[in-house]
Amino acid sequence: MPGAEILHSSIAISKSVLLAVVLAPLLGSILAGLFGRHIGRAGAHTVTILGVAVSCVLSCYVLWQLVGQGAPPFNENLYTWFQVGQIDAHVGFMVDKLSAMMMVVVTFVSLLVHLYTIGYMADDDGYQRFFSYISLFTFSMLMLVMSNNFLQLFFGWEAVGLVSYLLIGFWFKKPTAVFANMKAFIVNRVGDFGFLLGIAGVLLMFGSLDYATVFANAPTIAGVSITIIDGYAWSVATVICILLFIGAMGKSAQVPLHVWLPDSMEGPTPISALIHAATMVTAGIFMVARMSPLFELSETALQFVLFIGATTALFTGLIGIVQNDIKRVVAYSTLSQLGYMTVALGVSAYSAAVYHLMTHAFFKALLFLAAGSVIIGMHHEQDMRKMGGLRKYMPITYWTSLIGTLALVGTPFFSGFYSKDSIIEAAGHVAHASPSWIATYAYWAVLAGVFVTSFYSFRLLYLTFHGEERFRHVDAGHHESPDALQQHEGHAADQHSTEEQGHGQHVHADDHGHGHHGPVEPHESPWVVTLPLVLLAIPSILVGFFTVGPMLFGTDVMGHEKQLPFFLGAIDLAPARDTMAALATEFHGPVAFALHGFQTPAFWLAFAGFALATVMYWWKPHLAARARRIFELPARILENKYGFDHLWIDGFAGGGVMLGRASRAVDTHLIDGAAVNGSAHTVGLIARGVRQAQSGYLYHYAFAMILGLIALLAVLRPWQ
Repeated sequence: MPGAEILHSSIAISKSVLLAVVLAPLLGSILAGLFGRHIGRAGAHTVTILGVAVSCVLSCYVLWQLVGQGAPPFNENLYTWFQVGQIDAHVGFMVDKLSAMMMVVVTFVSLLVHLYTIGYMADDDGYQRFFSYISLFTFSMLMLVMSNNFLQLFFGWEAVGLVSYLLIGFWFKKPTAVFANMKAFIVNRVGDFGFLLGIAGVLLMFGSLDYATVFANAPTIAGVSITIIDGYAWSVATVICILLFIGAMGKSAQVPLHVWLPDSMEGPTPISALIHAATMVTAGIFMVARMSPLFELSETALQFVLFIGATTALFTGLIGIVQNDIKRVVAYSTLSQLGYMTVALGVSAYSAAVYHLMTHAFFKALLFLAAGSVIIGMHHEQDMRKMGGLRKYMPITYWTSLIGTLALVGTPFFSGFYSKDSIIEAAGHVAHASPSWIATYAYWAVLAGVFVTSFYSFRLLYLTFHGEERFRHVDAGHHESPDALQQHEGHAADQHSTEEQGHGQHVHADDHGHGHHGPVEPHESPWVVTLPLVLLAIPSILVGFFTVGPMLFGTDVMGHEKQLPFFLGAIDLAPARDTMAALATEFHGPVAFALHGFQTPAFWLAFAGFALATVMYWWKPHLAARARRIFELPARILENKYGFDHLWIDGFAGGGVMLGRASRAVDTHLIDGAAVNGSAHTVGLIARGVRQAQSGYLYHYAFAMILGLIALLAVLRPWQ
């Protein structure tokens, strides 16, 4: 049972330490947000960085207690919120190896983002406000991953959504930023509605929202059905799990609820790295892994998860090929990698999903922050067609970007290889063992996604850091991009406001890409920007090598000695569905794993993507324009993002607006006009007529009586 004590030790995790982990970032956020004007810029970043640093150090200490000292998991309620009948609502923590790993990832990445923000937001008028927001986000995410009940999970779930809304629209004077944060808010509400219904289903079936109680009694709903529509019986476990996963689809940006994440790039780059690459968007992955005892009860739900993940992994990655905005390329890469994690969940490789979550957090945060460094060096220009040749101007940014790219594409011995290849192997194992067409589709989708990822990743690298220095020709008016798939003018991406326009509120005019009257002279970013890049590059290279054995295959670091599974007690699954245990028989250490990686189809597909990008964007860039003409129709489909934006904006949101207008018309004209006002008007007319008849003269009444008598005789005479 997740959260149960699986090890016996005199070492115990301190409640006060866990409270400090959560409350330190909250305190920093409050001080920076409420007293920012009094403590100034230096005070704001000092208190928030100190708060997150304390949280990071203590999170590492908690993980060391669990892993190195054999401390039992912590599961305890700290505060009773309310009690209604038999239903209790508590604030409490469940800290096992799964949540401790998430705590370290969240706080470490957040700490580096805080440091990076000092340089990136140096000239922003909302400096203190920004630090308050990102520190508040860290608190919210920690409450989510450390919760021991569904209600607190939902609190953290909504809190990170709220802070995301505030940060995407941080530059609130930009219409595109306001549109983007509203889009994110509305799409996530769709997912959260399903999530809330799933929690309601848990409460209905188990009478409790406590993880330990629900997981311990999970087998009792196996085979139980519920009738939602007359004549159709649904498995209770399937209904609950699909509803919970709909919440994950919104938060972790799975098709078709993915449309908000690319537009969230309207916010400052630091939040792209913190929220939309490393932490918040992985909340859905973490949640499904935590709910593994429930998902293991429904094969249908897992098949649904697998199909959605495979579709997201391949088809959102394809859109990244046609993007020119450097941050949007990385954003679509994030969507694709979230799809890989979801595929792992669908094949019951929960440990592989959260392991890729961890490694991805490092190298994807690195790529986002490197993109931000490029934006700084290019005076807030984001269009890769206006870059090129930046390698010699920004060497630290270049080499760290190269490391992040190699990790992302799954180069053997890099961290991304160990996690990504494990997911591909798990999907392949299930595809060969299962007759389901969904499993086969998922395997081929993640394999094809390797080629796509490699192609757009190296395309970004070449367009930005290699080739002609195109930024010198921008103001001369004869810039010509080598990009194959976005050559034409008027591309939809050009309609989006870039971050340089957001900086227009707070940066001097000569700091704009648009504000220059001569060639842009790139420069390396300051140390507060490059130091986080270097610190993220280290785990992007090394963390996979040293953790793949213990975390995925139950061995020591070098794969020699068997150990208890790392996530034992945190992730629960049926032995017959233990995909990673089946793969563990072929694991002989990280070196052998990486060397074997050179022989797999995934490596050669990644190499093919690298080779094609090298030819098209470095060796013979004139081939790009030719490819654009050949693949005109597919390119336009990708530029249109398969029409999902139109579906949501014109269909869902537009339909909602039309429904509201129709409702208003019905309310105004039919209900108010005919029913309410019409009834009152009719009564008034009748009353007015009756008042005219009541004259008070006796001869009027006598005359009326005579007329009535004549009418009565006229009616009765035919019946005689």
